[in-house]
Amino acid sequence: MSAMLAETRPDQAIAVINAPRSERKRVVIVGGGFAGIAAAHALRHADVEIVLIDRRNHHIFQPLLYQVATAVLSPAEIAAPIRQLEAKQRNVTVLLAEVTGVDLASRTIDSASPGAGVRKIAFDYLVVATGMRPSYFGHDEFARYAPGLKSLTDAETIRAKILGAFELAAATEDENERARQLTFVLVGAGPSGVELAGSLADLVKVTLRRNFRRIDPSQSAIILLDAGKRVLPTFDESVSRMVARRLEKRGVKVVMDVKVETVDDEGVIAGGNRIPSATVLWTAGVAASPVPKMLGTKTDRAGRAIVDPFLKVVEAPGVFVAGDAASVMQKGHPVPGVAQAAIQEGRYVGRLIAKELKGREVKRPFRYFDKGDMAVVGKNYAVLERGSLRTGGFLTWLVWAFVHILSLPQLQNRLRVQHQWVWSYFTGQRSSRLIPESPRMPSAELR
Repeated sequence: MSAMLAETRPDQAIAVINAPRSERKRVVIVGGGFAGIAAAHALRHADVEIVLIDRRNHHIFQPLLYQVATAVLSPAEIAAPIRQLEAKQRNVTVLLAEVTGVDLASRTIDSASPGAGVRKIAFDYLVVATGMRPSYFGHDEFARYAPGLKSLTDAETIRAKILGAFELAAATEDENERARQLTFVLVGAGPSGVELAGSLADLVKVTLRRNFRRIDPSQSAIILLDAGKRVLPTFDESVSRMVARRLEKRGVKVVMDVKVETVDDEGVIAGGNRIPSATVLWTAGVAASPVPKMLGTKTDRAGRAIVDPFLKVVEAPGVFVAGDAASVMQKGHPVPGVAQAAIQEGRYVGRLIAKELKGREVKRPFRYFDKGDMAVVGKNYAVLERGSLRTGGFLTWLVWAFVHILSLPQLQNRLRVQHQWVWSYFTGQRSSRLIPESPRMPSAELR
């Protein structure tokens, strides 16, 4: 499908690369996530040529990705095509490609497009906003058995594993195998792990409650593991305790201070103990994409480019890194890798470039404005922390729902999600409980 999308406008894609340079400066933005889209939007009135490159043709609203993984929402409800920017913003050209190299000396990047090979794209300004990917802390072999959650493909894979586990549990006669199929292990108790666990608990206790005759989904075991001391380690301890109690009330077993040693097709070994499980999900860590390392600048342990207070790469004029791919300090602490920070960084870089194009010197460094952190723990419960304000409960959940609906990329996304949430709230049902047909399953012929 990606190749087909790339071929829909081949003349334009080639023109971007091979046409003689115009008098306008060219800004190449790598990544169509929160930071990349915000940077492009901030340059909408600038007399500049923008080339936005992404290996996917869509922007994902990642804070709700876990709801696709647990069948609450469909992929289209939290995603929007990046190419719509061309219709809304005349100075933007979108290119479906993957960046494979960066040459700062010649000020070019190498991009590989489906069916078009590798081409070079020159730039005057470069904005790297490629985000993060799952990190298995040196154990990449775990990925085969424990998918992460960073893309729509990841979410659909997890959804299929979860729903497929119930089908296999209903089909088997082996009690031990049935118990293994009904045991779900989540590795990582940060916001993603907590939200995924809470939504999974609602799925097994409410949505699937009467869907099976041979098994009782509500008896499933949901285990949340982490090597840390508490859930939501970036939140205050009082908030962590509230969330841990809420998870346990929903039937999630929270196991902290335990390191996962092995993940295989039988389950996990954590703290020296084997936990049989057919569904292991990885929400424990993230690492930057390979692109920041291509810049030849210093990176932190997660592979994020270390930038100056203006989000610039040191000794590389006109090269910026924004969003989760950037490591920037503020008041002695790193700016968190959350959506609101990525949006603010992307907007700042776009405005900085626009001012430089007008010959204006930018003296004010980037300042992150923390609007607060939120996490939802299943139906009717969310927590909020902003400075000294720490709260949790139903009203906080309503605030969470309102903020997330407003933050979705398109009006149609907002209307669809709002409708789906209302329907699911009152019925307990989830409309996206689909398992893609597996080539291993025999297909029935209609006669």
